[in-house]
Amino acid sequence: MSLHSPYDADKSLVHQSCGCGSQHSASCSHHEPPIAIEQTSNPDMETVEPTDIESMTDRIVETSIVKAIFGGNDFARRRFLKTVGAVGAIELIRNFFPVDTAKAMAQDSVKNIEKKDLSIGFIPITCATPIIMGEPMGFYKKNGLNAKVRRASGWAMVRDWAITKEVDAAHMLSPMPLSISLGAGSPQVPFLMPAVENINGQAITLANKHKNVKGPQDMKGFRFCVPFEYSMHNYLLRYYLAEGGVHPDKDVEIRVVPPPEMVANLKAGNVDGYLAPDPFNQRAVYEKCGFLFKLSKEIWEGHPCCAFAASAEFAKTYPNTFLALFKTIVEATHYASDPGNRDEIAKAIAPKNYLNQPEIVLKQVLTGKYADGLGAIKNDPKRIDFDPYPWHSMAVWILTQMKRWKHVEGDFDYKKVAEEVYLAGQCGELTKELGYESYDTTYKKHVIMGKEFDADKADEYLKSFPINNM
Repeated sequence: MSLHSPYDADKSLVHQSCGCGSQHSASCSHHEPPIAIEQTSNPDMETVEPTDIESMTDRIVETSIVKAIFGGNDFARRRFLKTVGAVGAIELIRNFFPVDTAKAMAQDSVKNIEKKDLSIGFIPITCATPIIMGEPMGFYKKNGLNAKVRRASGWAMVRDWAITKEVDAAHMLSPMPLSISLGAGSPQVPFLMPAVENINGQAITLANKHKNVKGPQDMKGFRFCVPFEYSMHNYLLRYYLAEGGVHPDKDVEIRVVPPPEMVANLKAGNVDGYLAPDPFNQRAVYEKCGFLFKLSKEIWEGHPCCAFAASAEFAKTYPNTFLALFKTIVEATHYASDPGNRDEIAKAIAPKNYLNQPEIVLKQVLTGKYADGLGAIKNDPKRIDFDPYPWHSMAVWILTQMKRWKHVEGDFDYKKVAEEVYLAGQCGELTKELGYESYDTTYKKHVIMGKEFDADKADEYLKSFPINNM
């Protein structure tokens, strides 16, 4: 992650696509040539990237101010610096903005973090990219946190760690904070979901013997696996099957299998396929035991998958720590959303202590340039994407599916639950404070397999499905 001086016209503050057709930083030789910067002893012109928390915090504040002034337009920033020089820019900005005051406030925020040593649970899948990359790429450190990610073998383990406080926060499937808060499948504990990690990024993978399958009608009698009962994988697979006239609890078998064990089960013939997170779809192609039948984005473009979550008790007990974690995940998620950063990220999260996967497999997933197992090379940059905003309407859709398949008992107010668990408003405010674009509403309409979902008509939507367990 770059912490270049914002007053250095030779250095880019963003990654962008170059006219040469490749991804480069804006200081690529194909862009404007670097210029000589006036030398000064001013600490703001320190060219070495900061390494201690205090100087990193100062640099982040400076960069945020400069980005905000130029509306995120790095070309305008560099052109301005060429015109007035670094020292002139510093003086002008300080005349109109209390930079030192902003730095002092930021330093106080870092110093007031109640708990700096943190443990964050995760499952080794690409959906966890922002949480995982935060450690090797320094995102936690720059927000004053000494956070270590802790790998779990399955979602039940992550859930139990989070409930019993063995970890401070966790990578969860987006339905999990809702189910835990409702006491569905676990003790009832109020949980918060400040941010989504990834959108899209899953697939239905089938064993090679099923290359003649055309749709759900050909899948009757199949044995599928999903990573967890309360998962988007389960709800998307059920939705897809049911729309094709296949009852997911009567016409097929769906079993829960931890993601790292899915490829082995496919190889052994224990299952016919799965709707799973990557890299285990791409890994099946790599192992020549399966093919990508359908990307999850073909079922619901832009659907949420994994998320960052913590208990309401943790957020209340350690409010500054919670905010620092929240900021870290939002920053890391936006960094991951830039396609120009994906190769770097793949390298960072590939090692054994993180995903333990071949880098080439992760690059195919993250860049969207991949072999589909049917002899074709596909190019879909949105195969996986990253957007932290936890739409309340997404939560309401998930709750309708939990009711549809009787994964939750009793009646409840959809919107009340959604708004208590998903921190959409807070995420939007924080995202804007960090200089990124966000949204002015927390509800929108979604389209799943051609059918529109309106959170204002959730019960009507739920009653419209002929295949259900109600």
